Amino acid sequence: MATSDYDYTNKEGYLKRFWKFLKSDSWGSLIVTLIIAFVLIKLIFFPLLSFFTGTQLPLVIVESCSMYHSQSLEGIMENEAYAINNLSFSDSTDWSFKNGLNKGDVIFVVGAKNAKVGDVVIFDSGGNAVHPIIHRIIKSDSTKITTKGDHNNGLLPYEQDVNRNRLVGKAVFRVPYIGWIKLIFYEFSKSTAERGLCG
Repeated sequence: MATSDYDYTNKEGYLKRFWKFLKSDSWGSLIVTLIIAFVLIKLIFFPLLSFFTGTQLPLVIVESCSMYHSQSLEGIMENEAYAINNLSFSDSTDWSFKNGLNKGDVIFVVGAKNAKVGDVVIFDSGGNAVHPIIHRIIKSDSTKITTKGDHNNGLLPYEQDVNRNRLVGKAVFRVPYIGWIKLIFYEFSKSTAERGLCG
């Protein structure tokens, strides 16, 4: 009995000392706290978030200007790509992100099994881009979609007739510009034309 009490006291003392260490103002405690936070986010938070949102990428950062709006959505929809797909501004009443997305925005993503025309989706380009692409659906059927970046002039082959099984998710809301905390470290590896804010 005495041994058991002794072990428990030691264990309690160890936890108290560790907690005191974490609260201390030192480089060691900062490093250990960051490691613990990283492990919790990577192994618990993101897996749970993926499970509840139905997508492997529940949070994404907009890394390009393809969804940037330099004019109103009505002006953007004067592009012939919309007319070819029988879309006019009157069709955009219930579209999401009518003001587009900015580079550096963090997007919250859910499963895209019911994605429809006007939704902003994230899809795997089949090796044509380093990261998944964030575009708007402008044509859809039960098996395939065609997408366009609102800011882009036309359509590239890999944006057309995309199999729905390549959809990663659907964007539902954004946190403006906070993704620059990460993007800033990668900007200088890009070409001059791709660096900086959109506009």
